[in-house]
Amino acid sequence: MGDISRLTKMRLLSVLFLFFSALFVCGQKIDNTTSYRDIASDKYFRFNYDNDLFAGQDKNYTQGYSFEFVAPFILKNPINKLFLSLGNDVRKAGIVFEHIGFTPGRYEKVEIQEEDRPFASVAMLKSFSTSTGIGSRQRLSSHFSFGVMGPAAIGKEIQTVIHSVTGGRVPLGWKNQIENQIVLNYGIDYEEELLRLHDNFGFYANTSVKVGNLYSNASLGFNSTFGIINDPYASNNTQKVRLYGYIQPLISLVGYDGTLQDRIIRDRSVYTIPTEEITRVVGQVFYGIVLQTKLLYIEYYRAYITKEIDTLGSAAWGGIKIGFHL
Repeated sequence: MGDISRLTKMRLLSVLFLFFSALFVCGQKIDNTTSYRDIASDKYFRFNYDNDLFAGQDKNYTQGYSFEFVAPFILKNPINKLFLSLGNDVRKAGIVFEHIGFTPGRYEKVEIQEEDRPFASVAMLKSFSTSTGIGSRQRLSSHFSFGVMGPAAIGKEIQTVIHSVTGGRVPLGWKNQIENQIVLNYGIDYEEELLRLHDNFGFYANTSVKVGNLYSNASLGFNSTFGIINDPYASNNTQKVRLYGYIQPLISLVGYDGTLQDRIIRDRSVYTIPTEEITRVVGQVFYGIVLQTKLLYIEYYRAYITKEIDTLGSAAWGGIKIGFHL
């Protein structure tokens, strides 16, 4: 891009303001639809693994993993009719199996841990579509998740096996976890490129909305990439090897969090967080490094989130993603 227009400058200043706000006040845990995670192929497989041990912790969002598959035939999935798209766009569609788990800090205790988050586990199948506007430099992603939260998601069994293998503390408090319920969630993520300097720097504004009985929230922020980057808004990427870092601060307004509050109506769990103790404004920062080749995608990242309930402190985790072009 050459000279920056006045409108672009205004947008840039607005997003910079949001960035510094995020730093001072500082969702969905696994997100593969943002542009810095774009894979330049319409057919690929990607595996994601999160764990708070990467950040030297063992509490709160304790672990998550997902298996993501994208292919052209998934564009014919009838559920895609629920999704939004841009004009003059390039579309990708995929399905994801996702599992996330949460524990309080003293998960080895049998008794309920008051003033800490409840045990919770969620297993979901997610369908998503990404619409990239080539001329408009915009990106619109929609996703719908269907699954189960509670003992049926086997969070207890997964954590027990991992800790027995690694020699960690035995988690005995899972009998107090959020009870079984069906999970339904719909989300929209929007991104717009504000500035691009050759293949070395990109700056993008982000906003997202999620509605459902797992998460109901709205987020606003930006992401920036720097290094040897690709162009997520190009119809054809010629860069064979890409190596870049990224940072993404967000501010979220929280309406409902099922992993803390259980059911929207008729809470049946033995321990949940009262509505008045939910923190309504939450700051979050993701940062990491990505290596992409013609066939391979590798990422290491860290995340930090401010307190989600009034009686609990901040939390952090890290993770890896490995993808293959098919």
